Order: sequence, then structure tokens, then C-alpha cells
Amino acid sequence: MDKIFITERELRFGDCDISGTAYFPSYLDILNSVNEEFWAVMGFPWHHIIWNERWGTPTVHLSCDFSKPSFFGETLRFELGVVKVGRSSVTVRHRISCGEEIRWSSTQVLAASDLDKHTSIPWPDAMREALEARLATADELGF
Repeated sequence: MDKIFITERELRFGDCDISGTAYFPSYLDILNSVNEEFWAVMGFPWHHIIWNERWGTPTVHLSCDFSKPSFFGETLRFELGVVKVGRSSVTVRHRISCGEEIRWSSTQVLAASDLDKHTSIPWPDAMREALEARLATADELGF
């Protein structure tokens, strides 16, 4: 299994401001959809864990560095790597590029949360195993 999850997204008209430049709140919305796709690939689609198992993965910390602008119509490559798995949290790194150019990067902490009690919970065993199988150092990821 590859340690890095990779997917692509085309910047749509609604993702950009009037100049055609990607608007950072849209970046975060896209990043959320990348996380959702990652969870589904690991076998834990959000629609199932949220509605049937009643737990979710809210973001509890997010840092972003924007290095170059992106524009309407460009296709961005999103790379996601798991760098830490805690009792009820996971730290992931994101690298977003267009062609050979790095456009932005992010470090994000998500937590396992009981959706009815609004408290953190330990990762379900199968989820923990899936996350730990992808665990890598920043050096191993290259970002």
C-alpha cells in the first residue's frame, strides 16, 4: 500500500474570485472533500460512519501555507500523508501542486468524535489499523 493518498481536483468557477484566482475558503472546502475521499478509500465513507455509527472526524487544528496562486481551470494534485496517530486524533500533511509547482501545503489534526455526545472517542479498532497502516514520517513522505 502506498503511504501517500493522491487525488486531483479541477478549480471551478465558484472556487475563484473575480480575477480567476483560487479563493482560500474554497481551498478549505476542497481539502475537506479530499479528506472525505481518503476516508472512503480506507473503507470508512463518511456517510456511513456519520449516519450509521454516529461518529465523525472534525478538524481540531489546521495550518496552511500558500506559496503560489492557483487559477480557474487548473487541475491541482492533492497529496495526503498520515504523520501521527493518537488515541483519538490523527495528524495529516497535505501538499497541493499544479504540475511541478507547489501551490500550498497544510498540516491538519482531525479527531474521532461521538456525534451525539460531542466528545472525543478512541479510534475504532479497524479505523486505527487503517490509519497506522499509512503512517509515515515527514521525511518518508517528502513533505
